Amino acid sequence: MATPLTPDQWIRILKAEGVTVREYSGWRTRERDDETGKPFGPVHMILNHHTAGRGDLDVVAKNGVPGLPAPLAHIWLGRDGAAWMCSAGRANHAGSMARNAYDSFLNENTTHPMQAKSSGLIDGNDVAYGVEGENRGDGNDVWPEVQYDAYVRINAAVCRHHGWGKDSVGMHSETSVEGKVDPRGPVAGYGTRGRFQFTGGQMRKDVAERLAHAASWSPPQTTTPTPAPAPTTEQRLSALEKTVKEQGARLAALEPK
Repeated sequence: MATPLTPDQWIRILKAEGVTVREYSGWRTRERDDETGKPFGPVHMILNHHTAGRGDLDVVAKNGVPGLPAPLAHIWLGRDGAAWMCSAGRANHAGSMARNAYDSFLNENTTHPMQAKSSGLIDGNDVAYGVEGENRGDGNDVWPEVQYDAYVRINAAVCRHHGWGKDSVGMHSETSVEGKVDPRGPVAGYGTRGRFQFTGGQMRKDVAERLAHAASWSPPQTTTPTPAPAPTTEQRLSALEKTVKEQGARLAALEPK
């Protein structure tokens, strides 16, 4: 059980974790608490999503969609890795969670079961932070490495602040009873790892790795050798002249004396 982060705490912990933070106008007071009559919190987990579009910051932060008023997340994460703060209160992102799936994150189980409606329903908007990553969500749109790195840092920052472990990090696809599939798609790379698929299990491993280090830590990067510069025309001619001279010397040595 944790008291929701204040706006100032959000800014502080994200910056400490190396996240580029942007503040959307009015985010500190924009929430769904008053409209629903339900206070936000206590919070027990962080839930991750894709937006199923591009350039949709205004939709998530202020405009919403038909039948679902904004804010639609606490953070909108752009493809450039910048985290835009959209709300510090209740946000419409999680919808109904299956209780058995929710309980697995609440209790930080190392395994997370398939959602079962029969186990009961939880209003996820009351108990979970939400992050919306800018991605079409078609399974083909590639997550840039800088965006995935920021995603890991955001999740780790929240867990570090609340004293949570990696198993407080969930994906919408792991809790939704509405058939949600997010977040998904190929990730360009992370640290020394090449292209891979976005999954909850992998993100939790990456969050755990961050939590084992100080907030200022960055994953090691693959060092790509700098290619040798192409030879100039003068260098090519000089090499050719040297080769011709060497061949001439060998032929001369073979001539009868």
